[in-house]
Amino acid sequence: MQRRTLVQSAIASLAAGALPAFAQGAWPTGKTISYIVPFPAGGTTDVLARLIAQQLGVALGTSVIIDNKGGAGGSVGSEIAARAVPDGYTMLGGTISSHAINVSLYPKLGYDPIKSFAPVTLIGTNPVVLVVNQASRYKTLKDVIDASKAKAGSGGLSSASAGTGTSQHLAMELLAYKSGVKFTHIPYKGSGPAIQDVIGGQVDMMFDTTVVAGPHIQSGKLRAIAVTSAKRLPSMPDVPTVAESGINGLKDFEVVSWQAIFVPAGTPAPIIDRLHSEIRTILAKSDMQEKLTGFGMAPADMTTTQIATFQKAEVDKWAAVIKAANIKAE
Repeated sequence: MQRRTLVQSAIASLAAGALPAFAQGAWPTGKTISYIVPFPAGGTTDVLARLIAQQLGVALGTSVIIDNKGGAGGSVGSEIAARAVPDGYTMLGGTISSHAINVSLYPKLGYDPIKSFAPVTLIGTNPVVLVVNQASRYKTLKDVIDASKAKAGSGGLSSASAGTGTSQHLAMELLAYKSGVKFTHIPYKGSGPAIQDVIGGQVDMMFDTTVVAGPHIQSGKLRAIAVTSAKRLPSMPDVPTVAESGINGLKDFEVVSWQAIFVPAGTPAPIIDRLHSEIRTILAKSDMQEKLTGFGMAPADMTTTQIATFQKAEVDKWAAVIKAANIKAE
């Protein structure tokens, strides 16, 4: 009789929602959480992941380790994350390239940027900036355009990127498309190695996020030519926008990159909600806000539903751009 009463009580408790509450309270169990960064160390996604991971680990009472899996504009690491067990122990640093652009560039992508993941947090948005080596003779966008025209027979100036399909690549392709000037795209496996070759003079130029390029501009290793935002950045007030160049076809030029965090589709909602809440708290701290602003990023504060809507619009937007510019994966 007592046993039957206990069983009935357990069933009643389950019906009342005790199981979800227990499951939520049991996570994390102390098991290490893998934060996959689909680019090599040193790039924007990696820098932001390291800023967030340590504080998130403290908040959750477990270790959050960065796992760099670079390649194919973020596609390699994203595919690994998409196939991971959706148990709350795998996170992914998603970007405009991995979760909005690549699906229109690669005919056989190993994941669906929307169906394979659940959004957790939109960290922020930021424009990219065109940079050259400090010793370069190019000082304005007109210098760059004119020099590339002069070298049209050999493919124009060389432009590095963090990989095919990244915002750096698309910015270069859009500049070429709208200005009618050719450039030679040199894809790398991430911003870190790409920008080092621009600094070293092996590549003529590069569009990169303000997060990565900013410190090198401040140190004098790179010269900023133009930013891709609609307005000048408070962090770089002396750097003109591409639209300000006065060059035909560029008056409406704008490219804005973004950084987000995703988990594999099927991850329990209570875990997503906990991650969303903890990461929002971390990003809202004054020191973190200062870092993001200093990077030239505009902090974002969206619900997971709003992020999903935003991402879908970005997928559609870049699909149209890639088709119009006839951009192909290399």
